[in-house]
Amino acid sequence: MPRFVLLEHVGHPDDPAGLHYDLLLEEAEGCRTWRLAAIPAAGGDRIAAEPLPPHRLAWLDIESAEVSGGRGFARRIDAGSYEGAEGAQSGRLDIVVSGTLLAGRIMGIPPKEMRS
Repeated sequence: MPRFVLLEHVGHPDDPAGLHYDLLLEEAEGCRTWRLAAIPAAGGDRIAAEPLPPHRLAWLDIESAEVSGGRGFARRIDAGSYEGAEGAQSGRLDIVVSGTLLAGRIMGIPPKEMRS
């Protein structure tokens, strides 16, 4: 099964709130990634999930580290395995995770659709 990791990311210069979460899903060449405003609740309501460029696979094994280019600091909140990623090409997120903190279905849509 492919792996996932949920990172707390602080100090990114493009983040007005100063804190967000990155959800990374392992794929062959890198990690498909979404920016989340809060920790998702597995089985809960849909969340705003902003698609980001792929991240390096190395982040699946890093507990905490400075982010290159002066883009803040990230630390692992949870990790485990996942199934699904339907709709990922459209920026949607629909997966079933099995982690220490998160277990169940997580659904996310692009933030612009949350406002409509």
